Amino acid sequence: MKKFLAFSFLFVFTVTFAQKKILKTCPIQGGIIIDGVLDEQNWKTAEIANDFYMFAPDNGKHIGQDKETLVKILYDNEAIYIGAILYDDEPNKILREITQRDDQGTSDNFGVFINGFNDGQQDFRFFCTASGTQMDCLATEVNGEDFSWDAIWSSKTRIDECGWIVEMKIPYAALRFSNNKTQTWGVNFVRDIKRNNAIYSWTNIDNKIGNVIQQAGLLEGIENVKTPTRLFLMPYSSFYLNANGAQKTLGTLKGGMDIKYGINDAFTLDAILIPDFGQTKYDDKILNLGPFEQQFNENRAFFTEGTDMFNKGSLLYSRRIGGSPSNYPSTAANEEIIDNPSTVNLLNALKVSGRTKGGLGIGVLNAVTETTTAKIRNNDTQIVRSEIVEPLSNYNVLVFDQRFRKNSSVSFVNTNVTRNGTFRDANVSALVWDLNTKKNTYNLSGDFKYSFVNDVKDKKGIYSSLNFGETSGKYRYSVGADIVTKDYDNNDLGINFETNYYSLYGNVNYRILNSTKLFNSFNVNLNAFTQFQKETGFVQGNNFNINVNINNKKNHYFGLGINANPMQNHDFYEPRTENRYLLIPSRIGAWFYFSSNYNYKFAFDFNPSFAKLDEVGRNSYGFSAGPRYRFNDKFALNYNFNFFRQNNNKGFVDSVDDDANSVTPNTIVIANRNVISYSNSLTGKYSLNSTMNFNISVRHYWSYAENKNFLALANNGKLTDFSTYSTNKNSNFTSWNVDLSYSWWFAPGSQISVLYRNNAANFERNINKDLGKNVTNLLTNEALNHAFSISVKYFIDYNQVKKLF
Repeated sequence: MKKFLAFSFLFVFTVTFAQKKILKTCPIQGGIIIDGVLDEQNWKTAEIANDFYMFAPDNGKHIGQDKETLVKILYDNEAIYIGAILYDDEPNKILREITQRDDQGTSDNFGVFINGFNDGQQDFRFFCTASGTQMDCLATEVNGEDFSWDAIWSSKTRIDECGWIVEMKIPYAALRFSNNKTQTWGVNFVRDIKRNNAIYSWTNIDNKIGNVIQQAGLLEGIENVKTPTRLFLMPYSSFYLNANGAQKTLGTLKGGMDIKYGINDAFTLDAILIPDFGQTKYDDKILNLGPFEQQFNENRAFFTEGTDMFNKGSLLYSRRIGGSPSNYPSTAANEEIIDNPSTVNLLNALKVSGRTKGGLGIGVLNAVTETTTAKIRNNDTQIVRSEIVEPLSNYNVLVFDQRFRKNSSVSFVNTNVTRNGTFRDANVSALVWDLNTKKNTYNLSGDFKYSFVNDVKDKKGIYSSLNFGETSGKYRYSVGADIVTKDYDNNDLGINFETNYYSLYGNVNYRILNSTKLFNSFNVNLNAFTQFQKETGFVQGNNFNINVNINNKKNHYFGLGINANPMQNHDFYEPRTENRYLLIPSRIGAWFYFSSNYNYKFAFDFNPSFAKLDEVGRNSYGFSAGPRYRFNDKFALNYNFNFFRQNNNKGFVDSVDDDANSVTPNTIVIANRNVISYSNSLTGKYSLNSTMNFNISVRHYWSYAENKNFLALANNGKLTDFSTYSTNKNSNFTSWNVDLSYSWWFAPGSQISVLYRNNAANFERNINKDLGKNVTNLLTNEALNHAFSISVKYFIDYNQVKKLF
């Protein structure tokens, strides 16, 4: 239920909590069959949780008798069992789109939120849609809901003439809790009636308080459970066929295994042996003209599942692990590189995480990558030599996270990269705090980071931030400041673009807490930000913006905003030369968005924007448009088109050394250019049922930068004509990606997946402005790379195997 937190985190903290509801569970006598029929005698005698309250849009309103919701919980030594009866006086109107796992789609759903430590800080959340799709996530107040986490559990739903029924079995292996003989857990139940976009919860979640997890009820009665050994093996085997214009079809067979072991009821070890990420989603690459690398999403399950603790302090960018080599091969004038790997192979990885009874979370993530070499050929002798571009390397993250008072935490984080031999090593440590007053009215958060890089020349740097805000009521505010020294560098295992600055920022906002005659939700934000280069005091960045976001009574979403950079910026990064800067004129811009109600079969998203700089002819404008259509509960298509144009954009293209003895370039060449980008994407799905899905994803991207004239950068940041420079520095980049996949979860945790993929990309200096040809030029046998793969993953529970023998 991904929109639940979108509502819940709009409302943050203020008064003391009401008397908590309590639900008592009891042990099972006999067995429970997960079939969506609550006909066992155990269900008939179990205590009932009812009397639900609306969370949104009419916060605090009691649920009507026509939508009465009854929930029961049972347990044994293996799992807890949840049975829910969700009455609906119009069962034919229950929305029930069939989707793949972790995708709510357009469907009613029911969820149970479990906090095994009852510490008010992290939930394990499990949802079932009316069509039977499972969703699960980890949730914290700081980071929201993380649906990349997947647990192994069972469920069944059934729609009848009175509404619908949910039955779940959640093994203890999917939860974390103390080893106390008598357990007291935090628990809440949530129901989303999609056709009304109405969300209800068992406990009354007061949106003036906002801390959702702290407002849970209590689950009592679990006693003396003897949890089984938590050991799970997930062997897998994959077969790949690859082909392109320069290579005949090549088949590859791979195999490996993932291991999950419960050290105790609170700590878990996850490990991957011989990893295989061949079916990971492709990256949406763009024409990157800026001074910084493009940042990609992490799509590898091991590095996304349950990594909330490792993201403390924002020191981990896991794409560094198994990413591009950290070194580029050196060549002589008579040598050329004939093979330079774009990625480094991961040998193995493990993570250990959990939390003690006293609230201390401990996390360790460790990964090892193999030695990677490039091949270089001597054109005179034809001898090929090898050069190491990435040595055997170890990546490590260590976290200690102490929670207290159910709403605050202090963390210590350390990241370390150790490379074999004389290659660069790096270490970063951070102290991170998130403190809230007892009544959750005010928040003080921040961090202090220290980096040390051991290279040819050692580097030491500091990054620190401090933020304070009022976090309750209709009117709220926050203020903050950052300072970063010149040599701060966390880029061996993290990602950071700018250093050597200090910044000040603030926010004032207003929102309604209950729906009105016109709006379900309404909020206004005013933000201010200014950044100064630390050594010169020059303004490096500034922005003032106001934005309004609205959800009306028909559940359409609207938003608009105005952005202004009233001061001239000194860009110290675009020149690519230390202590040089490019002046960026003041700017004003505006944007608007509209997103229609997704409950309708046809929906539409539209987002135009425009900006004008204080320079003749320099502006930018663009829009995105996205129609979507749901043909039925099984079949849906979404299309999205993006266009963006920058007129008279200024950017680095070259540096010229007129004097061979000069330490820095004599002339930094800046292009006056027009930059135009188009992207078309189509996604679709056909779901046979909640465990069998076909998916298609198509993306074409085209962007070009056409240089109109060249300019020389002066020491004062201004530009002068440089007509003697005539090198063709135009850029034309186009890419094509298609993924067609089939997925079948044939048993809990066990999956067969089939993927066909083709892709192509091309960069050149000559610009062809024919869109059709930019597409068709990529759709040839010479340009396309083809890949077909079949992967089988099987979930083995040690306890089930033990029973067999």
